[in-house]
Amino acid sequence: MSYIDVTGKTEEEAISKALSQLGLDRDDVSVQILERAKSGFLGLGSQPAKIRVTYGPEDEKSALENPAPVRSAEVKKPAPEKKTGFEKKPAAPKPAAPKAAPAFAPKVENVPAAPTVPLGDEVDDEKAQDIKTFLNGLLTQMESPAQVRVYQPEKGRYKVILEGENLGSLIGRRGETLDAIQQLTSYSVNRSGAGRVRIQLDAENYRERREESLQHLAQKVAGKVVKYRRSVTLEPMNAYERHVIHTALQDTPGITTYSTGTEPNRRVIVALDRDKQ
Repeated sequence: MSYIDVTGKTEEEAISKALSQLGLDRDDVSVQILERAKSGFLGLGSQPAKIRVTYGPEDEKSALENPAPVRSAEVKKPAPEKKTGFEKKPAAPKPAAPKAAPAFAPKVENVPAAPTVPLGDEVDDEKAQDIKTFLNGLLTQMESPAQVRVYQPEKGRYKVILEGENLGSLIGRRGETLDAIQQLTSYSVNRSGAGRVRIQLDAENYRERREESLQHLAQKVAGKVVKYRRSVTLEPMNAYERHVIHTALQDTPGITTYSTGTEPNRRVIVALDRDKQ
């Protein structure tokens, strides 16, 4: 027998997609649910359903000795290239095109993990308890085993560390999920209006590593601006990340930075400072 794996927002949607692709009826196939759909909490931690649809004639002996390979519903193998009696000569290399300034900054490169800054002892005051209560409830809804540690490096500011293994889903693409959890936590803890505090959430030392990556990116882009004599517009960033770029280049000779656009697509532009040239 053969089978395919299909995903969908719900189990029913995945089954419908599989039947449509195979051109079969529900009675012609056998369905195994590999992963059930999860709605997450406030859109965080959701995942699609994944099913395996088995079809075709059954041969017990061959099925045991030669199990059918897994086939993906979304991936098709390219047709084999036809051979001819003539061999193709490798194309002559084209002359290199003149370099031009990039329209957008290159992606942030990976840099070595930043050293962990000592935060002192954990705190357990009223605000810290509110932070832990909210985050523990949220993490339970997201089915995450992360542990919550709360520190107070200075009055009015709390540093919250999520500890555990494989916390990538809590960080998200470029920290978007981590930022969302931080905003929800800040809103929950400060909604009473009694003594507002700043909350910074981190996991796997992401904030320090991201800051170092942005500083590295800023210097690299500044070099391209000087070389090509053209401005470079960076990818959209939040207010803190834009501040890191501005600060990294504020003392760079011949370079100026400014922001343009509206949230959440506000960007930093790195340009030549012609007044200082």
